[in-house]
Amino acid sequence: MKSLFRKAFVFAAIGVLLYAAAYYASERLQYRTGDTNPFFKIETAEHDAYDWVILGASHAMPLDFSDFNAHMEEQTGLKILNLASPGTGPLYNRFVFEHFLTRRRTANLLYVLDSFAFYSPAWNEDRFADAKLLARTPFRPQIAWRMAGYSLREGVDPRAALNYATGFSKINNRDRFKPDLWEGEAQFDRVFRPSAFATAQRIEYLFPDGTADEAALERYLGEFAALLDLARRQGIEVAVVKMPVPSRFYSQLPDEATFDQRLSELPAMQQVLFRDFSLAMDEPGFYFDPDHLNRAGLTEFFDERLKGILMRK
Repeated sequence: MKSLFRKAFVFAAIGVLLYAAAYYASERLQYRTGDTNPFFKIETAEHDAYDWVILGASHAMPLDFSDFNAHMEEQTGLKILNLASPGTGPLYNRFVFEHFLTRRRTANLLYVLDSFAFYSPAWNEDRFADAKLLARTPFRPQIAWRMAGYSLREGVDPRAALNYATGFSKINNRDRFKPDLWEGEAQFDRVFRPSAFATAQRIEYLFPDGTADEAALERYLGEFAALLDLARRQGIEVAVVKMPVPSRFYSQLPDEATFDQRLSELPAMQQVLFRDFSLAMDEPGFYFDPDHLNRAGLTEFFDERLKGILMRK
């Protein structure tokens, strides 16, 4: 009996050691292939203090495509760190920003606002469990502890925290040897040919639950207000912008006027700079897909609109 127990113990110990070795190798590998994950950027940031941090979903991400972030820094003389990631709403953005504040500092926050992120758990609670995000998030005890807290208080699935702590998605990442790049970056220099079908598909994808759930909108507006309040308590100045999109795309956004009205009623919004550039650039040649600015469009947007905001002019 003792011999059997000893063999079982040895077998289990070998299994644990092999898993630990795989976890360690996966953790180290992500520092060779990492790029867009916001937590990776925080851990590998060049500076301890920044003039601007950028948060948001995919509409903010082209600001860090290729050499564009370096271009903005050169043109403004500012240090800028972009922590946007695809399909992330205000709850996940707050999670990222809280961790950033434990590691770095910033004088200003630029939040790129998208209404779709305020209507569904798919872009908020569910993003914590996304295997692609988890696979590229470096392990830090503070992140694991905070994620567990979000499971208790914010409705995040506890399995997300368990997945992160055990490195399950990291170890089983089939793309572990590929650079962590959003597919949109490969299209940055492309010019999109307008397509009603592609636009309709994109809208359907962004609003999987529609806009009828008033409770969801109320909840995520509250999460956004909490993010703004967090910045204010840290003495961080905030600017909120809506990026340009083609009028063909904007006209199909459901209940956008209602969202804008609800947003304007938030007390926290009275203390921030807000600029809505949604319909500022309608030229089809400025986009690489139904709603994201390409290099030419982003250059125009930065030169004519965003540069002044970043320089507080």
